[in-house]
Amino acid sequence: MLINLSVWESIEALRAFVYGTIADGAHRAVMRRRTEWFELIGEAHLVLWWIPVGHRPDLREAERRMLELRERGPTERAFSFRASFPPPAADRG
Repeated sequence: MLINLSVWESIEALRAFVYGTIADGAHRAVMRRRTEWFELIGEAHLVLWWIPVGHRPDLREAERRMLELRERGPTERAFSFRASFPPPAADRG
């Protein structure tokens, strides 16, 4: 299992990196070949959530959010690219 925990300023910035043409599409090219290295996971394997400015999430927090997404589906606390939520009002702007 490979765990990647990263912090992005916005969903749009993350989406541009994952699916866009940043670095000549290098990330997308690697991800197209992921079945060569990883088994198919039949449940959510990516979770997104908003954090306050300056907060540094850790693996325990990520695991809790992943379990929330798997158990409850997308919510404001744990969501995906397909079903995302805006940042909390206090974090906007």
